Amino acid sequence: MLIIGEIAINNTALVTGSSGFIGFHLSSLLLSCDWTVIGLDSMTNYYDVNLKKARLAKLNENLNFQNYTGLVQNEKLLEKIFSKHKPSIVVHLAAQAGVRYSIDQPLSYVESNLIGTFQILEISRKYSPKHLLIASTSSVYGSNKEFPLNENQRTSTPMSFYAATKKSNEIMAHSYSHLFNIPTTIFRFFTVYGPWGRPDMALFKFTKNILADTPIDVYNKGNMVRDFTYVSDLVKAIFLLITKIPKKPNSRKVIFKNDSISDVAPFRVVNIGNSQPVNLLDYIKELERVLQKNAKKNFMDMQDGDIHKTHSNVSLLEALTDFSPKTTVRQGITEFVKWYKAYYV
Repeated sequence: MLIIGEIAINNTALVTGSSGFIGFHLSSLLLSCDWTVIGLDSMTNYYDVNLKKARLAKLNENLNFQNYTGLVQNEKLLEKIFSKHKPSIVVHLAAQAGVRYSIDQPLSYVESNLIGTFQILEISRKYSPKHLLIASTSSVYGSNKEFPLNENQRTSTPMSFYAATKKSNEIMAHSYSHLFNIPTTIFRFFTVYGPWGRPDMALFKFTKNILADTPIDVYNKGNMVRDFTYVSDLVKAIFLLITKIPKKPNSRKVIFKNDSISDVAPFRVVNIGNSQPVNLLDYIKELERVLQKNAKKNFMDMQDGDIHKTHSNVSLLEALTDFSPKTTVRQGITEFVKWYKAYYV
């Protein structure tokens, strides 16, 4: 049992999307710290289900993990989970991911991201967890060109439908936080990578193609900059934020001059990024160095829905947790390749 101020937390967390890339790493970290983790994952076939099954198998090795398979938008399933386990902490990671896929399959984003998050908000309204944490994305910053990006900048110009649904999640969550006093933290991820990653992401595809002597697609002719965030850093930040519970406006203190905490709700937005943007071609060079093999590059135009640059300001994360991601792309890519070869080669 954790005591935070006057709040008792029972060390039971519901993690939605627990067999996904980030959900798996967060669940593993929680379990290693003696938490009880209730996992919920739909195991959809957006990418190789066998990879999700392998992650799940590792989680199932821990007796403090209990898995449920189903859609996050399933109201009856959520009622079953909350009535039985009564989690103090809810980390909502389940979502339909991917910028480009949202152009071709927008309905899946409505169902997973909008309706699914609505059901999480509704069940949280009923059972009042001590802290609700919801994943968003750096994509919500859209066409912003003032870098580094901070939590108080405008997010009204999403460049993809995926980003639009995640921005909608933020707005929905704020309204529920205000109306029903649900302490809520939104975290915006910046280009997460690492072992057990998603096959649709750049590092995974680059590694696979380079090893197979197949050309890699390099969009915008390589003129792209990303704030690459190693997954272990990301989940450590989430873990540390669990105990940083936003308070009601009449009882809180602004601990940081640029705090994003709401004036009308126990609600805060926090960036989680490495804050060291890297040019895409330099990222590829690091991968070539680790693989000891040059990539055949197919230079292409910018894709619809994509953005040129991301660069996070993580001052608020540091102020709240005394932590900021520090893993370099050289270290992170080395660890990814080590995992990839052990798993696939």
